[in-house]
Amino acid sequence: MKAPLASPSSQHAYRPCTPTLSRSLVWLFAIASGLSVANVYFAQPLLDALARDFSMSHAAVGGVIAATQTGCALALLFLVPLGDRVNRRRLMGVQLLLLMSALIAVGMATSAPALLTGMVAIGMLGTAMTQGLIAYAASASAPHEQGHVVGAAQGGVFIGLLLARVFAGGISDLAGWRGVYFSSAFLMLLLAIPLWRGLPALPKRSGGLTYSELLISMFTLLREEKVLQIRGILALLMFAAFNIFWSALVLPLSAPPFSFSHTVIGSFGLVGAIGALAAARAGKWADQGRAQTTSALSLGVLILAWWPLSQLTTSLWALLVGIVLLDLGGQALHVTNQSLIFRTRPEAHSRLVGLYMLFYAVGSGAGAISTTAIYVRFGWQGVCLAGALVSLLALLFWWGTRRHVPQLH
Repeated sequence: MKAPLASPSSQHAYRPCTPTLSRSLVWLFAIASGLSVANVYFAQPLLDALARDFSMSHAAVGGVIAATQTGCALALLFLVPLGDRVNRRRLMGVQLLLLMSALIAVGMATSAPALLTGMVAIGMLGTAMTQGLIAYAASASAPHEQGHVVGAAQGGVFIGLLLARVFAGGISDLAGWRGVYFSSAFLMLLLAIPLWRGLPALPKRSGGLTYSELLISMFTLLREEKVLQIRGILALLMFAAFNIFWSALVLPLSAPPFSFSHTVIGSFGLVGAIGALAAARAGKWADQGRAQTTSALSLGVLILAWWPLSQLTTSLWALLVGIVLLDLGGQALHVTNQSLIFRTRPEAHSRLVGLYMLFYAVGSGAGAISTTAIYVRFGWQGVCLAGALVSLLALLFWWGTRRHVPQLH
């Protein structure tokens, strides 16, 4: 049986006149999203420590990131869509408790299988929380501010992703890599009360679909929504490039002649926050109908970033410039993608974000698991060449499909 979906023309039936969200609620969405997503990325600056403790080679330790991304994909398919069917506040509460349990389990892992299983669980629950909050923000906001609110929440995600490396590096130097996961479990506990009290109640929008019908309807969405298809492929390529860089960075910086500590390596993420904050206006530009212009500029910056990144062995200043450019281009494109997708089917925000981020998970996993092998064989220049080629492919794909995505207002 084909699960019913509301047509684009009926979307206003699902979009009552929503008041402008308060600044404090926008901040809550941003902070909660950032704290949730950080859990998914703690392992990146810890790969060398995990390789030592669990007797993994540098080529094989990329599997830790791949396990996390596998959990992300499972969440996007089976957990995130629940936001269109069940009470979202209760769903957030249950997922938060389960995420705390997964973090504690990883901190207590004593074998590689236990570590990888825990990483899958963290990927699932951290992703379900993060993307559920972004869909929540989109549904709670009025049409004229949706791009801005989603951009703010996504800005929190991006900064949380970047600061995850700083947090993981600093805590691991003080208390070991296990301390990173125990500390994060405590932060999740602190988040529970403001999240439960602050999130607004929203009506369910599934149209009475059962869980199985809800999952089947995702295939219908993917088949029918051209915007989702195109922006999903762009996300796949962009996040593959992004993870080609970040998953490999710890390897040259932890080796001679640098031999940096985890704290120093993690602090490079702070520089990327500059680019993420600068890209915050991308959502407003999408609200104003300038999404394609923003996309072109974002992809151009993403390609440009790889030249200074390739200079790591001769200039750390060039590396810092490249990180700002990489995060600026990536964040602006990501926010623009989501702003366009959320305007197509307002009754299906959770399913849309789940499908869109499934492209992201595939790209991130492919980038992470390939880059460690590329580094072992071709060194840092090989990593940068691979990232630049993937970024160029994204620009070419956007150019070839730009006329198929309407400017939505």
